[in-house]
Amino acid sequence: MKPPAPYLPAASPTLSHADQEALTDLYVRGTPANTLRAYERDLLYITAWKAARFGSALDWPETEATALAFILDHARSLEDAPVEDRARQAGEALIAQGLRKSLACPAPSTLDRRIASWLAFHRMKNLPSPFDKPQVKQARSKARRAAARAPAQKSQHPITRDILEQMLSTCRGSRRDCRDRAILMLGWASGGRRRSEITGLMFEDVSLKEFDEKSLVWISLLETKTTAKGETPRLVLKGRAAQALVHWIEVGQIKNGPLFRPVSKADRVLKRRLSPDAIYQIVKHRLQLAGLPEDFASPHGLRSGFLTQAALDGAPIQAAMRLSLHRSMAQAQKYYDDVDVAENPATDLLG
Repeated sequence: MKPPAPYLPAASPTLSHADQEALTDLYVRGTPANTLRAYERDLLYITAWKAARFGSALDWPETEATALAFILDHARSLEDAPVEDRARQAGEALIAQGLRKSLACPAPSTLDRRIASWLAFHRMKNLPSPFDKPQVKQARSKARRAAARAPAQKSQHPITRDILEQMLSTCRGSRRDCRDRAILMLGWASGGRRRSEITGLMFEDVSLKEFDEKSLVWISLLETKTTAKGETPRLVLKGRAAQALVHWIEVGQIKNGPLFRPVSKADRVLKRRLSPDAIYQIVKHRLQLAGLPEDFASPHGLRSGFLTQAALDGAPIQAAMRLSLHRSMAQAQKYYDDVDVAENPATDLLG
């Protein structure tokens, strides 16, 4: 029998085989798919790092010395380190394996996420974690401060209404065009949906009961990054966005299953769901067709663009957050602040 992955609960002698399987299934169902994917990536990175740095496999529980070395190796740039530096050699090995982009100091958020995953693996195994040790916790805090930098934007530019209209103008009459139009409109007008939220939608999550009378479509998301299963409020699409979605459902003959699906080169709608990466490709393709650089914006531009446009149009931030489902007022306020400071008359004092 294949042993459970380290990011799943460890086998317990007090549990029967059936109960152990039920516990593992509970962990999988109770953990968002994006988190599981992040666990897999982080486990691969951590395992490769220790093999390159110490020539050994991970220990459970891991040693305090290894935890400190991991923090130290990722709290500085290795570009100017001597070639015999063990940390640099490990970094180069990770680059060769495609697990690291460069020898530059990783972003503090990246280090924090990997440590959080490693800590979570220990908890799942019911083991003490070296990252809970006072010296390791202090080193982690110092590393975060030493490598602090302005947070990088998830999208180079927000996809505001004018940019969205340019992208929509490239959607003509094929099934692929109908699908892309519906994805862009839903992704933007429903509050700026994340890629996984768009591709995770099922036909059963859409209510068309009020479309004929009020041109309204109600959408039920299973969960989001900021809301748990069963606690996500329904979202609404109106007017053009609702019409675009209904048109796609009719053209794609979607009667059950995934709402958004791949379309073949022969313009035939397939049965499987789109992958989150497909949303990235759609945004890139539509930007190109609209005459904009393909790296002008990422899918997150739909989210940032919605909030930026809400600020430009004077919509109350609380109203925008009811659709974007931001948990933090401070996070949503950043988009409003960018607009407010640009319109601030004090910026024109020099003339």
